[in-house]
Amino acid sequence: MKTITKILGAALLLTFAISASAQNGWNWGEQVDVAKEKNVLYTDALKAKNYEAAVAPLNWLLTNTPDLNPSIYINGIKIYEGLAKKATDPAKKEEYIQKALELHDKRMEVYPEDEADIQERKAIFGYSFYKKNKDRYLDVYEYFKRAFELNGTDMNRGALVAYMDMVYKNYLYKRLTDEQVIDTYSAISEALSEQRVNASESQRKKIDNSADLVDRLLTATKVEISCDFVEEKLGPKLDQGDDVNMAKQIFRLMLKGKCLDSPLALKAAGIIQSDEPTYGVAKFLAQKNAQDGNDAQAVEFFQEAAGLTDDNSEKAEMYVSIARLQMKNGQKSIARNSARRALSFDPSYSDAYKVIGDLYMSSFNDCKEEQSQVKDRAVFIAAYNEYRKAGNSASMAAAKAQFPSIEDIFNEGMEEGQSITVGCWINVTVALERRPAN
Repeated sequence: MKTITKILGAALLLTFAISASAQNGWNWGEQVDVAKEKNVLYTDALKAKNYEAAVAPLNWLLTNTPDLNPSIYINGIKIYEGLAKKATDPAKKEEYIQKALELHDKRMEVYPEDEADIQERKAIFGYSFYKKNKDRYLDVYEYFKRAFELNGTDMNRGALVAYMDMVYKNYLYKRLTDEQVIDTYSAISEALSEQRVNASESQRKKIDNSADLVDRLLTATKVEISCDFVEEKLGPKLDQGDDVNMAKQIFRLMLKGKCLDSPLALKAAGIIQSDEPTYGVAKFLAQKNAQDGNDAQAVEFFQEAAGLTDDNSEKAEMYVSIARLQMKNGQKSIARNSARRALSFDPSYSDAYKVIGDLYMSSFNDCKEEQSQVKDRAVFIAAYNEYRKAGNSASMAAAKAQFPSIEDIFNEGMEEGQSITVGCWINVTVALERRPAN
């Protein structure tokens, strides 16, 4: 009786185990023992990397128990991938790659609920083997295209970069149109932009790196970028919120398409600068505001740009730009201070001396007292001295032509070489010189 009980107990346990296995996603089919044996044989061979020995038991399972478990497809792909990597015969290698691709398709057929994930895996698999095979570029592009249709913004960022690489490579062989390239690029960039919204700081940096690679691939295609396309297709997306990644995409496209005069470029740059301040974008914003007559904002951005660079020549350039705006608005003393600030960063920055010379040169009517031709015209000597520091011979000649004449110097009882103070806001001392004789 005890023996019978033990047998019944063992049978019940076996029945429960089989039932549990089925419930856990293992459908052994009608030949349970054979299926289990084949499963052990092929998985052991896979673990030992004996891919050749794994093929026969794997194929038996694929034929007789196609819905056994997703693992037979996952492992099957690994087996054919291993065989493909080891193969030295190109024909055999291609056969193994195709077998693996077919297993992806079969898995999607058996497990349609996992299609999105499997299709992305298929695209990545195809890319890993065919990314240097021009005859297969279009196939891989189609794999990615379908994967993107299924996954959208959930597609892995590495897969998105690979997708753009296939866009680039197919375009080189004239298999895609300009419009297809730009449309696909826009969709990929938008997906990365959306991924960035809820990403952590470290993830954002990785996403930004991916976005940069995608941008570079677009640039490499040398597709003609239409300003209208950027404004019509991407412009409205900025109206939905200050999306810095989208702003970067728009700004780079507009830079490539030479559309920087567009208000959209200014808007995109402003969003970028608010989120990630850089010298280059601050300089662009300053120059654009100056061009548009927004001098106060331009000065603010020039100052911001100067604070965002460690290059003293760039700092000097920004303060000279500020000085020019201030000179335009009649703020001569303040403009000279800005030019001198530029020289404090880079004493050799010739444009700063030129600005100071221009300020002096334009101050004759403001500063003349009309009591002494010599003293009034000394302002041109001050200008000349600044132009000489700048090495600007044309401006030096123009200033020298306005020096006091020898007659004026003689009549006022002065001598060449004596020190004269130029008053007004200028307040510098110069050595008296005469203008050249006609």
